[in-house]
Amino acid sequence: MQRLDFSDARHLVARSALGPEWSLVNKLKGRTRADAVNILLSHQDNKTPALPPMTPWTHIMRMSTHSSKGKRDARMQMGRESVRLKQWWMSHLLTTKAPVQERMTLFWHNHFTSGFAKVQQPKIMYVQNQMLRDNALGSFAVMLRKIARDPAMLVYLDGSLNKKGKPNENFARELLELFTLGRGHYTENDVKAAAITFTGWGADRNKGTFVYNSKEHEAKRVKFLGQWVENGDQVLDVLLKHHRTAECIAEKFWYEFVSYHTPPRAVIREWGNAFRTSNYRISTLLRTVLSSNEFWDARNRGNLIKSPVDLVVGTLRSLPYPKPAIAELVHINQLLGQDLFDPPNVKGWAGGKQWIDTQTLLVRNSLLTRLTRHTKQSPHIEKRLPKTEGEAVVDWLLPRQPVLPLPVIPGKLRLVRALVLDPTYQLK
Repeated sequence: MQRLDFSDARHLVARSALGPEWSLVNKLKGRTRADAVNILLSHQDNKTPALPPMTPWTHIMRMSTHSSKGKRDARMQMGRESVRLKQWWMSHLLTTKAPVQERMTLFWHNHFTSGFAKVQQPKIMYVQNQMLRDNALGSFAVMLRKIARDPAMLVYLDGSLNKKGKPNENFARELLELFTLGRGHYTENDVKAAAITFTGWGADRNKGTFVYNSKEHEAKRVKFLGQWVENGDQVLDVLLKHHRTAECIAEKFWYEFVSYHTPPRAVIREWGNAFRTSNYRISTLLRTVLSSNEFWDARNRGNLIKSPVDLVVGTLRSLPYPKPAIAELVHINQLLGQDLFDPPNVKGWAGGKQWIDTQTLLVRNSLLTRLTRHTKQSPHIEKRLPKTEGEAVVDWLLPRQPVLPLPVIPGKLRLVRALVLDPTYQLK
């Protein structure tokens, strides 16, 4: 039975967690693939830092109704609280003891996209984030049903505007196109039918809860994907029975964990089938992906670009450099194109090669140069580095051989700096 060498363990951790932390890589080294994956998936922890104070929505509404200044003050207050919420998540990303779960929370945040720019209510964005975390490695079917009733999602995709006689198709369209089937696997009539079934599904922003208004629900049978349905839950049932839902998620996992190249159809069918027959257990799909020959193929190592979170959080979790202020890290992540709680649109962050352009490359290099600059703390930093030298350090920090020459003058901290500033460090 094949056991992981150091390079294998590093590949697994770098792809599935939040940076190739030395202790975790060495914990998996020498394990079988199956054991290593099981260890990674067993680390779950729903504990998060205390939530910053949030102004009740009723108070925000009272501020907004008094005057134009009141409206301005309310927007500024919500803006400040949204920044604090972003700092809250950044803090948790840096300190969580369950990095795979947190990585998957970020993945689902980009799949079931909602953004503060539209929602403008930090508390319900927080509630959604916790729901995604609670279900990050659990049941996709449960998460899909919860997201259909999630207040932030219903505000973001205008669910509260979806009423009897005047159906709003926003949620129904994204449910089919982005959350389940994908383009080309439904018709406009299916979108219209689904929208009718979700009429009356809304959110009480004061209480931060889901509300079903029977008076606004259009109670009639409609044909959806060839089947007669009467309500939103029946639409979700049909979608979860459709083979394309599982395959759509399998395709997203391919691009997230394996390669930017188009996946073989046979692989996606295999992964989708395993996912669907497990009753949509996300841990089953992730285990299938991380155990596949495609994941371990040498051609699929060092071929993905680190996201801003990979770069910022992964570097600070893996190396003992002093951490900049949390507010600054949130701002850097924003400059790099991954503004937490605020994806650019309903499709989320495009990711992949879009992570790097002429502007973000400068920010990336500036951050890494600053972190690795020699200071009075350098001797203390060097003492906290792993007790290893030379090629072992290269194998730990880079997914493939460096592009630039390594320093001739000896010194571990000097070597680490050269590796972090090497273009290959941008890959995983």
